[in-house]
Amino acid sequence: MTRSGPASELRRTLGVGDAVIVGLGSMVGAGIFAALGPAARAAGSGLLLGLAVAAVVAYCNATASARLAALYPASGGTYVYGRERLGEFWGYLAGWSFVVGKTASCAAMALTVGAYVWPGQAHAVAVAAVVALTAVNYGGIQKSAWLTRAIVAVVLAVLASVVVVCLGSGASDAGRLDVGASGGVGGVLQAGGLLFFAFAGYARIATLGEEVRDPARTIPRAIPLALGIALTVYVCVAVAVLSVLGADGLGHASAPLADAVRAAGVPGLAPVVRVGAAVAALGSLLALILGVSRTTLAMARDRHLPHALSTVHPRFQVPHRAELAVGAVVAALAATVDVRGAIGFSSFGVLAYYAVANASAWTLSPAPATRVLPVVGLAGCVVLAFSLPGISVVVGAGVLAVGVVAYGVRRWVAERQGA
Repeated sequence: MTRSGPASELRRTLGVGDAVIVGLGSMVGAGIFAALGPAARAAGSGLLLGLAVAAVVAYCNATASARLAALYPASGGTYVYGRERLGEFWGYLAGWSFVVGKTASCAAMALTVGAYVWPGQAHAVAVAAVVALTAVNYGGIQKSAWLTRAIVAVVLAVLASVVVVCLGSGASDAGRLDVGASGGVGGVLQAGGLLFFAFAGYARIATLGEEVRDPARTIPRAIPLALGIALTVYVCVAVAVLSVLGADGLGHASAPLADAVRAAGVPGLAPVVRVGAAVAALGSLLALILGVSRTTLAMARDRHLPHALSTVHPRFQVPHRAELAVGAVVAALAATVDVRGAIGFSSFGVLAYYAVANASAWTLSPAPATRVLPVVGLAGCVVLAFSLPGISVVVGAGVLAVGVVAYGVRRWVAERQGA
C-alpha cells in the first residue's frame, strides 16, 4: 500500500487558535439558521432535549477524534484512523461516506449562498462561490484560516444580535421553553440526528491534522474548545428563538431566525440575518472543501482514488489537484442540480463516519474507563443514524452499499492482476 513521503507532506502552520477557528467555521455555519425548524417539527417541545442528545454524542465523537488525531496526525481524519486501527476496509468506508456525502453538502451550501445572495441566479452565484473559495484554498491553508476568522466573526455577531433582540423583547416567554418531549422519544432522537449535523464540523480539525503544529498537543485542545463554543452558541440561539416563537411556531418557520426577530418586533434585523446566513453558508462551504480535499488526498495516496490527486503543490503546500477536482465536481453539481432537498443522506454518512472513529478509539486501550465514551459514542451514532427520516436512511445506506461494491470490485481486480 502506498504511503506518503516527506516530499508529499503538507506544511504544519496552524496553531490552537487557527484550528479552533476552522472548527467553528464548520460548525457555526448555515445549519443553525435552518436546522432548528426541522428539529422542532420532529421533537416539538423536546427540541432542547434533542440538542442535548446531539451534544452528548458529539462530545464522545470529539473525544475519540482528538485522541486518534494526536496519535495519527495526518490528512484524512477517520479514514486514516479506521485504516490503522480496524483495517483497510473500515478506513475506506469512513472515507467514502465522508467524501461522497460532504461533496453533496458542498453543493448544497453553495446553492444556499446563491439563494440568499441572488435568488433569481442561485446557480450562477453558487458556482462563483465555489470557484472563489477553491482559489482561496489553493493559495494556502493560512489564507483559508484568515478568511474563516472573518466569517466566524460576522456570523457570531449576527447570532448574538438575534439572541439579545429575542430575549430582550416583550414577546419572549420562558413558559415556551418547556422541555417535555411532546414529539415522543422518537421525535427527540430524530431531532438529535438532525441537529448533530450542525456539530459535525470539528472533524475538519482532525482532517487537517497534517497541517497543525505540535498535533499531539494542539488537536486535543482545539477540538473540545471548538465544540464547547459551538454548543454554547447553539443553546443560546435555541433558547432565544424558542422563547419567542414556541415549538410549534419554530417548527413551521421557513426562516426561523428571521421570523424570530420579526416576532420580537425588530423586522429591520431580518435582512441582516439573511446576510449572516449567506456568510455562514460561505464559511461552511470553505471548511467543507478543505475537509473533502484532504480526505481525497489521503485516499488517493492509498490508490482508493486516482493517485494523481495525491500531489502537493511545491509552493503553496496544499493538495492542489485534489482541491481542483473537488471544486470542479462541486461547481458542476451546483450549476446543474438543486441538491438542497436531497442531502439527508449526508447526516447518515457523517454518523457512519463517526461510528468508525469511535470503534477505532475503542481499540486504543483495554482499560474499561477509557472505553466508556467510545461505546456511548458508537451506540449514539447508530441510534441517531437510524432515527433519521426514512428516506435519509434508505439513501444513506444505498450510498454506503455503492462504496462497498466499488471497494470489492477494486480488490477483485487487484487480486486478478497479481495472480
